[in-house]
Amino acid sequence: MRVLGVDPGLTRCGLGVVEGALGKPLRMIAVGVVRTPTSDEPAMRLLALQIEIDEWMARYQPDAVAVERVFAKANIKGIMGTAQASAVPMLAAARLGLPLVMHTPTEVKAAVTGNGRADKAQVTSMVTRILLLDAPPRPADAADALALAICQLWRGTAQNRLLEAATAQRALQQRVRQQSVRQQTAEAAGR
Repeated sequence: MRVLGVDPGLTRCGLGVVEGALGKPLRMIAVGVVRTPTSDEPAMRLLALQIEIDEWMARYQPDAVAVERVFAKANIKGIMGTAQASAVPMLAAARLGLPLVMHTPTEVKAAVTGNGRADKAQVTSMVTRILLLDAPPRPADAADALALAICQLWRGTAQNRLLEAATAQRALQQRVRQQSVRQQTAEAAGR
């Protein structure tokens, strides 16, 4: 499975593509940061971000997209740009019919480091180790995007397996009930 992780931002948006599966080694396919000038109008910055994300989607063909869930901080102006930027990969995934997942920073940190309160240096260090990289991805937005993809590959795959197992169990229970009803009906008809 291949996941595009997106650490949204209007000034810097981290992008990272990771391939792998639960219990298998993960491999970094690509990593980068889209930068937009603060002097440009927000609409032009979002357009530049959309063009770049669309190019990544076409080039790397992810099976799913993981975006960091925006949470409110004291800086309302900064959070607005992040929220606007997070819509771009969400729409790109929807246009292509790809699964979209959103993870909180705490979920990502816990998945990658084992500690939901890890700092950026710890996340970057673990991303470097998990993906067997020669050097840490820079800037932190790039490492965060890779961490989002890793989180989805590990957590999402495990969650999907649990969901599939629960669905299979419900289907089995339904078949057993139907068989029991048929058997009771046949017995009643034979009397």
